[in-house]
Amino acid sequence: MAVRAFSRSKFSTFSSILLQGLKRTPIRENLFPPKPSSPVSQIQSCQPICGFRLYHDGRPRGPLWRGKKLIGKEALYVISGLKRFKDDEETLGKFIKSHVLRLLKLDMIAVLTELERQEEVNLAIKVFNVIRKQDWYKPDVYLYKDLIISLAKSKKMDDVMVLWDCMKKEDLFPDSQTYTEVIRGFLSTGSPADAMNIYEDMKQSPDPPEQLPFRILLKGLLPHPLLRNRVKQDFEELFPEQHVYDPPQEIFGSC
Repeated sequence: MAVRAFSRSKFSTFSSILLQGLKRTPIRENLFPPKPSSPVSQIQSCQPICGFRLYHDGRPRGPLWRGKKLIGKEALYVISGLKRFKDDEETLGKFIKSHVLRLLKLDMIAVLTELERQEEVNLAIKVFNVIRKQDWYKPDVYLYKDLIISLAKSKKMDDVMVLWDCMKKEDLFPDSQTYTEVIRGFLSTGSPADAMNIYEDMKQSPDPPEQLPFRILLKGLLPHPLLRNRVKQDFEELFPEQHVYDPPQEIFGSC
C-alpha cells in the first residue's frame, strides 16, 4: 500500500511540472502548415518550371526561328547526294532518277535554290532541267533569274546564253538586275561585243530602263571608246539630269 501511494504521488508531481512548462513555453512553429490555395501564385513568373516558362518572352518558337529558309530532311539528303556524285555522271544520273524525281515541288525548288547559294551551278542546271519537265512547271522568270545570275557570277557565260535563249522561247523578259549581272559577266570575261548584244536586247525590254546597267557598261567600256560613246548618248537621252564621268584622255584615249 505504501509503495502504491508513493508512485501515485510521484506521477502527479511529474505531470504538474510538465503542464507548467507547456504553459510557459508556447509552440513557435506549426508542425503541419496549411497548404496554399493557389500554388502558382507563390511562384515567381520569371522562374522556369521544369524547363517551361510561365509567360511568352517574345522569341520565336521551333522552326520559325529559321524562317522560310527551312529545308526538309529529304531535300538535304538529295543535296548531299548530288554533291557526292557530281564527278561521276553515270551514278549522278541514277541518283537523279531515284531521288530528285520523287521530290515534292517545294523540296525540288529548295534544292535548286540551295545549290545556287553554294555555287554548285552545274548541279543547279541539272535540277533546273528536271524541274522544267515536271507537270506542275510553269514558266517563271524568277527561276531563270536566280540561276542566270549564279552562272554569270561564276563566269559560265556559255551556259548563261543557253538559259537566255530558253527564257526567250518561253516569252519571259529579264529584269534590270539580270541584265546588269549578265553585262558585268561578259565584261569581266573580256567579251565587250557580247555585252553590247545584251545591251541592245535590254533596249527592247518593255520595262522602264534603270541607271545601273548603263553605268556598268560605261565603266567596263572605257578601253573601247566607240562602244562607250553609243552607250553614253543613250544614257544622256534617258537620264538628262545625270552626270557621266569621263576619265582623262591620256588614260584611255579620246572618248
